[in-house]
Amino acid sequence: MATSGHELEPFPTITDSNNTNNGKVESSPNPAAALAHHGGATGDVARTRAISKPSSVAGIVRTLSQEFEESRPHEGLMAATGDIVSSVVADQERHRRATAASSEDTTLATPTEQENGGSVREHTEPFANGYHFPPKYPWKESTRHGLASFWKFFMTPMGAFWTIYGLNVVAWGGMLFLLLCNAAPAMCTPDCNDIDSPRRRWVEYDSQVLTALFCVTAFGLAPWRFRDLWYLLKYRVNGDYTGLRRLAGIHRSWFRLEGSQDLPNDIGPPDNIPETLPEAVVPIPAKHMPNAPLTGSRAPATSVWKLDFIIWSMVLNTFAQCGLCGIMWGMNRYDRPSWTTGFLVALGMVIAIVGGLAMFYEGKHVKSIEGVPCSDRDLKKLAADEEKGLPHYNNIKDKKPKIKVKDLEANPEKNSEKNSEKNPEKK
Repeated sequence: MATSGHELEPFPTITDSNNTNNGKVESSPNPAAALAHHGGATGDVARTRAISKPSSVAGIVRTLSQEFEESRPHEGLMAATGDIVSSVVADQERHRRATAASSEDTTLATPTEQENGGSVREHTEPFANGYHFPPKYPWKESTRHGLASFWKFFMTPMGAFWTIYGLNVVAWGGMLFLLLCNAAPAMCTPDCNDIDSPRRRWVEYDSQVLTALFCVTAFGLAPWRFRDLWYLLKYRVNGDYTGLRRLAGIHRSWFRLEGSQDLPNDIGPPDNIPETLPEAVVPIPAKHMPNAPLTGSRAPATSVWKLDFIIWSMVLNTFAQCGLCGIMWGMNRYDRPSWTTGFLVALGMVIAIVGGLAMFYEGKHVKSIEGVPCSDRDLKKLAADEEKGLPHYNNIKDKKPKIKVKDLEANPEKNSEKNSEKNPEKK
């Protein structure tokens, strides 16, 4: 009978304590004798390995489950469903490196004051910590950088796949649109609405291909969508605030928890997350909390109804695709009601696009307040334009902010300043 020590040692050594030379372990000259010396531990090894397999599989499952709880789908998959990923076409937002603004950078990034009053300088000065938003580039330069960034994306396996996928959606969708507009009269034989006419057959072919293409995104994103819905229902139905904190970590690019706007501006991952922070303002996991704002100002808390709207939009898109698949593949074109295909296709697309646009604009709103990291190219352009005397407005659009009517009523000086800028000859 094996001892307890053998049960704890899944791979017993085949050396003996006598087979040492000056502290160096030497292998036994007779392995068979060594195995016999261990009292039949071979059977224990087999049993231990058999017991350890389920535990290792369980560990892998736990690890994958934890990674899934915190993961986000691939950017190409999100872009294909209406979540606008400007990083695919805009190099300055995809490959930016956060650059600490030194005193020299602050001096170079301060545009000069123009002659028409101090209004231009008021909106072009850096923030108190020296941060300046990236400058706006001419359209030719932006196009060139965008194409270069897209080429880098396309040269990756996933980039090539999603590019080809998108081209198929555009091509088959465009063909379906032209057929519905009767753009090919030669296909109307004997009549455009005849069920056996070439036009109606190709409408069916296009619809089937588009249905299959939409399944890739609607069902490919389904695990993440229903995970988000589960966390949302935990918060809405059970009142479990951890569900909302989980969602805040997943959607950290645009969602902010209530109370997070009051945190000190230097708090953020990866190195400055004090353990004394209130749990209600820290996402789960804490490493997914928003970075410290570059502008020194935090975005206000996001309304939870916006999170409801976006998550339910994506879930309803999957449900609409289920209905479309049932109609398209469960019925033939002779028995299928003609209105169902167009209705479900339009419903699924509109829901996904509206949800994606809402996510995009919320993210843009957060960036307009907390800032966007500047690349070396941005700092060089700011410095070059500073030498030329060309100012850049210090906001995400690099445009002069519009003065609201209520602000003009509260501050008459701005009103007179605005009129002087419109009519400089009166000055």
